[in-house]
Amino acid sequence: MMSLLNDFLTLDLSHSTEKIIAEYIWIGGSGMDMRSKRRTLPEPVSDLHKLPKWNFDGSSTGQAPGEDGEVILRPQAIFKDPFLRGNNILVLCDTCTPGGEPIPTNKRFDAAKIFNHPDVVAEEPWYGIEQEYTLLQKDVLWPLGWPVGGFPRPQGPYYCGVGADKAFGRDIVDSHYKACLYAGINISGINAEVMPGQWEFQVGPSVGIFASDELWVARYILERITEIAGVVLSFDPKPIQGDWNGAGAHTNYSTKSMRADGGIDVIVKAIEKLRLRHKEHISAYGEGNERRLTGHHETADINTFSWPQGIANRAASIRVGRDTEKAAKGYFEDRRPASNMDPYVVTSMIAETTILWSPHSKKKNNSSS
Repeated sequence: MMSLLNDFLTLDLSHSTEKIIAEYIWIGGSGMDMRSKRRTLPEPVSDLHKLPKWNFDGSSTGQAPGEDGEVILRPQAIFKDPFLRGNNILVLCDTCTPGGEPIPTNKRFDAAKIFNHPDVVAEEPWYGIEQEYTLLQKDVLWPLGWPVGGFPRPQGPYYCGVGADKAFGRDIVDSHYKACLYAGINISGINAEVMPGQWEFQVGPSVGIFASDELWVARYILERITEIAGVVLSFDPKPIQGDWNGAGAHTNYSTKSMRADGGIDVIVKAIEKLRLRHKEHISAYGEGNERRLTGHHETADINTFSWPQGIANRAASIRVGRDTEKAAKGYFEDRRPASNMDPYVVTSMIAETTILWSPHSKKKNNSSS
């Protein structure tokens, strides 16, 4: 039976029709749940402008009232479909009202305004996002590989570990890796994390808003693969309380000025700006992050901005790597974002703070009010 179903799933439609299947993907009402539905298009499409808008019932996703539930899907990025393959595509969409106004869960709209600002465009911001996640056993919602209701050996052997007693879910992880490469996502690596059953994939370096587009579609592909495997995907920043590592989305960042000779001075100034806006960033860096940022398990305390200059410290808010220190140019890593952060919010906020925001203008505005 499964073999016959697989025969249908892998049918090459190009021999019988020019029509393709487009999977329209969007972010649901919780800000983390992903939704999708499919439609038939008359021919292969590679140009965003040739994709039709679509709609869905927002009252069923927590994104519109029942009496006026129509929400419009606006295509924003195209990827190859690793599930249906052929000329079929995944279409990442943002969401708006029938009148064209972005709905509250559409974080891409405001991010695009920042990334389209001439000063930001000129700096060509690059991002590399390290997405950590936890695989859970479906029926008990307990980490994959853990004894039900019990605990494995303490942390130590699991990070980048090999072996049936150390690495749990590698088939899922490798399937996701290859599927992302097939889709055209700039996935740059994967590794097992410190807590058993927890993994990480990295997206980037990608420019501006495209880093967030790629991360969202990579999340979608991962959830589809875990669906097939009968495993639950969790982006909870602290899925297991106690002496276990949490899950983050460390965000590596550089601008054209930081990558140029003498860029270390630009990096230092950018980090100082981030220090001055620490509370604002923390409030936007993911729900439940206070359970993860405790000052333990390779994190900084959520209430304290720490940056030991010149030290590659993983227990800091901001980490400057040895290579950046040695070259006096490059990138830095914001280690504060939680695994469930919205990349549109985090990446645009980092760009806005480090490129557009001035602490002097803020002081001036405060004194005049």
